Amino acid sequence: MSLTDGVILVFIVLMLLYALYDEFGMNLLKGKTLLKVTLKRSNRIDCLIFVGLIAILIYRNVVSQGAPITTYLLISLALIALYISYIRWPKMLFKKQGFFYANAFIDYQRIKAMNLSEDGILVIDLEQRRLLIQVTNLDDLERIYNFFIENQ
Repeated sequence: MSLTDGVILVFIVLMLLYALYDEFGMNLLKGKTLLKVTLKRSNRIDCLIFVGLIAILIYRNVVSQGAPITTYLLISLALIALYISYIRWPKMLFKKQGFFYANAFIDYQRIKAMNLSEDGILVIDLEQRRLLIQVTNLDDLERIYNFFIENQ
């Protein structure tokens, strides 16, 4: 196995660990999940560009009769990237002490203000940061509102 194959394998393992953490790990951390809301997907074009670049690498490897293991690793990397960007849904998990957003846990006490924009974007102001949350279903905004009312 060459250094290139080793680096590709490391990226595959890291992406798989991220996918497992996103799908299963956040549900297990910080207690029971009280509310789960799916969010709109973003960065789909970025993934398409990434997969296109990998396709170019696969083509170059096949044409130059490179190692077959490199081709298989590149295909695996492209499939995992497609899963992360197109199949998996980003989600927001509400727990008793806080919520997971963008794979980071945010304590409820850090929230300074919450607003709802006219186009259905929930804006949560933290100490130094502003979160813009776009839900897939507008009814989820009401569920989030009811969750905050019931759990204050």
